[in-house]
Amino acid sequence: MDRFADKVVLVTGGSSGIGLATALAFAREGATVVVAGRRTSEGEKAVALLKEQGGEPSFIQTDVAIEADVALLVEQIVSRYGRLDIAFNNAGNVVGVGPLIELDEAAWDATIDGNLKGTWLSMKYEIRQMFKQGGGTIINMSSNIGGHVARPMMASYAAAKAGVLALTKTAALEYVQSGIHVHSVSPGPIRTALSKRGNESDEERDQRVAAALPIGRIGLPEEVANAVLWLSSPEATFIVGHDIVLDGGFTLQ
Repeated sequence: MDRFADKVVLVTGGSSGIGLATALAFAREGATVVVAGRRTSEGEKAVALLKEQGGEPSFIQTDVAIEADVALLVEQIVSRYGRLDIAFNNAGNVVGVGPLIELDEAAWDATIDGNLKGTWLSMKYEIRQMFKQGGGTIINMSSNIGGHVARPMMASYAAAKAGVLALTKTAALEYVQSGIHVHSVSPGPIRTALSKRGNESDEERDQRVAAALPIGRIGLPEEVANAVLWLSSPEATFIVGHDIVLDGGFTLQ
């Protein structure tokens, strides 16, 4: 199936984990994929994997918390490919886990910048381009933590991801009549490096998560990718500002 043939897709934080799985899924369905991230070596490895799917993928070094970087990212995409049809704003970080009263300002700022500010800046320039070309789709990365449930020791991350949900809904209402659709996804525990605690092995992490979820297993990056692709597809054109929770039933408990 080539649902995204002739589409230009941006995936920020696309060199590993959910971002890479989503970039590969788009490429398999015919899209031209641009991966953006801070680490050039990982980005180049991601592009090598994408090239196996065909097309003309590329990597652009970008820190989404820096406005000049984001502006240049979109400018380079349009210069190279002529347009930007779909953006998955997946880049994020976790800095400064601990009691709220013990968080320092630098850790707070780094988490808000990497998740909430980075999403705002990305949308700012993506929407400007999509407005010019008459439409597009944006999917933002939120989380079941903060976005839907509270978890102790995660104050800055929760605040950022809850902010992403509010930002998504606001942008969705502002731009839907311009042909721009904005949505979000909120994963729970997914089999990536970020879901591990300390020196946990993959097996230990999987067992811990499985015991906490009604579905009885950890989620896979490809399952989040499937949701992103569906929200970006022609099948989802009547949906506005929607958030898909992928957490194995955790928030239902």
